[in-house]
Amino acid sequence: MTGGRRQKIRFQRPAGAGQGAPPSQAEAGTYFDVRPALLPERLGGLHALTKPGVRGCPEVDAAQALLAVTMRKGRVRGDVLDLTAMGGLLASLPGVTLRAVEGSAPALSALRAAGLDPLAAVPGDDLRERWPERARTVALVLAGDRGNAYALAQVSWAHACTPPGGTLYLAGDRDKGFDRYVRAAGKAFGTGETVARDEGMRVARLVRRPAPTPAPPEPERYEAFGVRVVGLPGVFSAGRPDKATSMLLGALGGLDLAGKRVLDLGCGTGLIGAWAASRGAAVTLVDGDLQSVRSAAATLAENGLTGEVIHSDVDAELGERTFDVVLTNPPFHVGRGVVLDVAREFIAAAGRRLNPGGSLFLVANEPLPYEAPLRALGEGRELAREGGFKVLAVTRAG
Repeated sequence: MTGGRRQKIRFQRPAGAGQGAPPSQAEAGTYFDVRPALLPERLGGLHALTKPGVRGCPEVDAAQALLAVTMRKGRVRGDVLDLTAMGGLLASLPGVTLRAVEGSAPALSALRAAGLDPLAAVPGDDLRERWPERARTVALVLAGDRGNAYALAQVSWAHACTPPGGTLYLAGDRDKGFDRYVRAAGKAFGTGETVARDEGMRVARLVRRPAPTPAPPEPERYEAFGVRVVGLPGVFSAGRPDKATSMLLGALGGLDLAGKRVLDLGCGTGLIGAWAASRGAAVTLVDGDLQSVRSAAATLAENGLTGEVIHSDVDAELGERTFDVVLTNPPFHVGRGVVLDVAREFIAAAGRRLNPGGSLFLVANEPLPYEAPLRALGEGRELAREGGFKVLAVTRAG
């Protein structure tokens, strides 16, 4: 699930840091520490912040890097609405005042640390309450890795946010459908062309004509484990239950959850949390992706179930809440890359949030090395293993 070919580039350290390879986890600090992103030399003079969970960490997203190069070369100035602001790279372009928008909780943390005032929003949200006068320049990095429906929702949103005569800079990965999405954007905008290429990355520049905004894709719906799921575009397993989640819920069929406080950590569409709620649990569903939070809330409502749904970088927004059970199918991809920082922090969060005697149930791909950090929480066991997945459980010592 990684992206297209990447150019071999040299990195520049933040001022005062040693030269060489990217920093180790020890050098970088803890999961929640925001740090300067490592930038390719061609972005000299620019800067961005990052942390685990932000696309591209410890670097910057490759498509966003090419976007910044292209906009600097084109001498873009003034207000720029960045619908995928990540760590705020475009804010460091000369003469740019950035309106930063993000749906990722880790990225929102990085943007706030950079001194920006980001807006948490996802494709389809109306931004006019925050910015009544639309910016003449809009920037967007397509998340083709999140599927066709999400990328088309991004294109529709960018069109709605760009005023007639305004310019959209659209970046993305050739191997994740960029050319197809540019053609879709071109039909709506009326004019545009690809203006920059670097290995697999592309940037297009489009000028909007007066025309109706294309309708975004509708949510997908399906039923699984007695739950009617509402899958918004781009949410993991929006169209059907994934094999790992199905294996987890199958392994937990006899688990008594009545009256238990249950945390669905990394809730996605909300299938796991809604399943727990349907079995009498008091549920809290958490995800770092705002689109997933919206999807999970819709799933609960569709089934007439109650529960908290919280947009949070792992457990950062959970206050003093503790739980009897934590259920999770943790992510191990952020954008194009395979990274385990987020999943490891899920396990650490379970240690912080479980009541004594409480249990964590986790499903993962077989090769992923989660057994060691799980042993640090208490007595562990394997409940199931098949089809390339494993279900692990650990009970926190009393």
